[in-house]
Amino acid sequence: MASWTAFPQLGEFQHDAASVTRDWQRLHAGDAEPLPADPGVVAAWVLFHNGEFQRAADAGLAAGGAGITAANKATCIYANYLEKKESARLDLFQEAAGRAALQASVDPRNANAWYWQAYALGRYSQRISVAKALAQGLGGKVKDCLERTIALQPLHSDAHVALGAYHAEVIDKVGPLIGGMTYGAKKDTGLKMFQEALRIHPRSPTALIEYGNGLVMLEGERKLRDARRLYEQAAALQPLDARERLDVELARAELQA
Repeated sequence: MASWTAFPQLGEFQHDAASVTRDWQRLHAGDAEPLPADPGVVAAWVLFHNGEFQRAADAGLAAGGAGITAANKATCIYANYLEKKESARLDLFQEAAGRAALQASVDPRNANAWYWQAYALGRYSQRISVAKALAQGLGGKVKDCLERTIALQPLHSDAHVALGAYHAEVIDKVGPLIGGMTYGAKKDTGLKMFQEALRIHPRSPTALIEYGNGLVMLEGERKLRDARRLYEQAAALQPLDARERLDVELARAELQA
């Protein structure tokens, strides 16, 4: 396996098993992942939160069980934010989606097995173009997986964010009429998903950024000022781990664009 690009602020976060266990609820307020009992899985999460994404993926796969979720999250976050080669990024999303689908088949009540399948397929779809992905039937699969995630874990903030983004992107690409009739995408539902995500996890930089993006897609340029305020809130947050740092930096880049 090729070496992954290093997290730019490696060393900024110094989590260990004790701190990750102590701060678990805050670190996982977005994905509602249960605290694992297996020390090997905890070790994989320590690596993830410190930004050692490749080592986290390897450790999660080696641990197995709940470690697969850590491996999938590390793979997806790395691919989305740090991988420079488009072909490698697409391969990583497909690998994670396949692992998550297998995990969901073995453990269908595992909310994050469905979520990481949806996330990987969703990001893959964005890269190949949302219109092409819809034509291939990927949009319906993403929507179904996210709805299953929320049914299993109603407090999954990240799934609400992703489902809001689904509604926004479909409407943005094909319009409200076709989006609603063909793909079940609705403006009001999309906005409610973003709002619920922030109700569950008000300090989520991911939710703030995606809500800003979604507002512009669903409401047009008249919401640019509101979107900017959301980016400003995200940019002002103090990140607790490497993934949050990546989102805070993304928000700052949006404000400078």
